Amino acid sequence: MSGGTRRDGGPDAGAVDAALALVRSAYECLGRADLDGFLALLADGVVLTQDPALPWGGRFEGHDGVATFAITLASTIESKVTVEAMFAAGEQVVQYGRTRGTVRATGAPFDIPECHVWTVRDGRAVEMAFFIDTQAMLDALRHEAADDDGRPAAR
Repeated sequence: MSGGTRRDGGPDAGAVDAALALVRSAYECLGRADLDGFLALLADGVVLTQDPALPWGGRFEGHDGVATFAITLASTIESKVTVEAMFAAGEQVVQYGRTRGTVRATGAPFDIPECHVWTVRDGRAVEMAFFIDTQAMLDALRHEAADDDGRPAAR
């Protein structure tokens, strides 16, 4: 997180506040499905990673890579991140909470813990590492939606 440093080399309060504000803005953009607004907060060479075991996982570089990630994610699940905590740690902003939603193909619900680690430099996110309970998400992706009586829904 650059933009100001203390005498001891750590980021100053202004840089920390700006990084936290940027990440909060990113979640606001994601919450309203504003991909252009989200991409505007990212450096040109941004790198996003998520477990490659997930259908949308892997390593994505640049705005085109992040857009590919977002489109693949949104075509697979409908979800919303609930932020439980966010804090600065060195040059990273760490956010943890839950992702809740449904699998588009089956309607199966999920509610899974998640943690996102953002690196912010010069007023833009340069790296995003997204972590979720991968096994729980893979289970949800394989799960058939249930009827009101709890049995798998007919297709």
